[in-house]
Amino acid sequence: MLENYTSDNDVRCQLDTCKTYPVITDSYRGEVFCGGCGLVLVQNLDDTSHENRSFSSEDFMKNARTGPPMSLTMFDKGLSTVIGTNKDFSGNSLSSKTKFEFNRLRMWDQRSKSRTTSSLSKAFTLLHGMKTKLGVPDNVVENAAFIYRKAVNAKLTRGRTMASLISASLYASCRQNNTPRTLDDIAKAGNIERRILSRDLRTIIKKLGLKLNQYNITSFIVKISNNLNLSEKTKRDAFDILKRCEDAMITAGKNPVAQAAASLYIASILNGEKISQKKFSKESGVSDVTIRNRSNMIKKTLQIG
Repeated sequence: MLENYTSDNDVRCQLDTCKTYPVITDSYRGEVFCGGCGLVLVQNLDDTSHENRSFSSEDFMKNARTGPPMSLTMFDKGLSTVIGTNKDFSGNSLSSKTKFEFNRLRMWDQRSKSRTTSSLSKAFTLLHGMKTKLGVPDNVVENAAFIYRKAVNAKLTRGRTMASLISASLYASCRQNNTPRTLDDIAKAGNIERRILSRDLRTIIKKLGLKLNQYNITSFIVKISNNLNLSEKTKRDAFDILKRCEDAMITAGKNPVAQAAASLYIASILNGEKISQKKFSKESGVSDVTIRNRSNMIKKTLQIG
């Protein structure tokens, strides 16, 4: 019976005839076996060898033995084999005959890929472009790729564009990870209509059984105040106004972005920072009428002069 590797290397074969034979370690296969009968005593040995020190990116690439980690944002999860350039292991150019053979191999390797692989490649290229435009972290993009793969397996791609589905997956991932991005932000980055994005988002939530939590309003306060270069005191006062609104229970059922913009607008007035409602509207993606109505309600409820 094989045993998994432990820190105890003092293993011996239990047969009486093998006690005089040494125990042999095969580092290539990661096994320890008896030198007499060949019984495998330990398997799955860890590689304890040390890498050489690297002082440049070229040295690191020469010494590295593994590639990048697996990622759902790659159409093949980073596991496929890529036919390299027309050079051998020593860097010399291949002969014309060998070069022609490898060019044919590349061509048939490209043609032999399934339609699903090709569509995933295009979708994740679009996803990486949206990641750059929106500045979302890697974990959100990884989760969005996972949701999109589930949508493809559920055959939700029929009758829907690739851009709308990948955008809906990204918005759902932002909601799950509490990364403040509005539907308008996602629709603008994906170059699709907000109406289509909302429709496909409802479809994904219903078919995949996703549970999306409401955004934390404070995250929108931080985002808007940073984009408008507001002072730290204004930001803290906006947090205090929002807390009082939650205690007064006037935030239920309201747009969290509008609530954050209205709280910041009132806080900026109290601190003497003259920023128009139009700028808040442009930055938050909420109409100035909505911000004005929310501000009037907050002032009336909290009795702010």
